[in-house]
Amino acid sequence: MRILGIETSCDETGIALLDISEGKNPSVRVLSNAIASQVETHRQYGGVYPMIAKREHQQNLPLVLQEAMA
Repeated sequence: MRILGIETSCDETGIALLDISEGKNPSVRVLSNAIASQVETHRQYGGVYPMIAKREHQQNLPLVLQEAMA
């Protein structure tokens, strides 16, 4: 089974693709992991601004997904 995990925190967008084997001894393999950080974007403001973070997530999600699926 494969699982696509999508996470957004206040200033990061992350996507991981996992492969989980089933059976007597299940295991998990991380097939890919991609992260986009907004730290530099928010640094000039001295903290995270929600509207800027929202815009950055909207821009970063397709790019991070493409990177994780490559």
